[in-house]
Amino acid sequence: RMETDCNPVELPSNMGFEEDSDYRDFEGTDVKDMRLEAEAVVNDVLFAVSNMFVSKTLPCAEDVAYINVETRERNRYCLELTEAGLRVVGYGFDQTDDRLQTPYHETVYSLLDSLSPAYREVFGNALLQRLEALKKESQS
Repeated sequence: RMETDCNPVELPSNMGFEEDSDYRDFEGTDVKDMRLEAEAVVNDVLFAVSNMFVSKTLPCAEDVAYINVETRERNRYCLELTEAGLRVVGYGFDQTDDRLQTPYHETVYSLLDSLSPAYREVFGNALLQRLEALKKESQS
């Protein structure tokens, strides 16, 4: 298993490359880098948890990244992100326990939904507010 540099590549925003473009075929570029995926996961749901960040301690590679999350209930988890999905691998920041046999979740939403009732409430409220805003937009 080859580890890669964990710093996300800074691409100029005017490049306009699509994920399904020929760009990913270039030697040395890995558009499906799990660290970039992990950063996207964090940015998606950070508003609905107390704290969440990609681990700088645990090794990330092309096929795996680790995310630390603290729910609004103050429970801490270490999540593993792979092509198979997300799962809890530890009960503390930067902690993994090989004995844990937790199920994979296809999305961060379903994983957090199963761990945190407060997440479910905050996320649901945000969704309702967005729907209300869309409703007002369509009426004007």
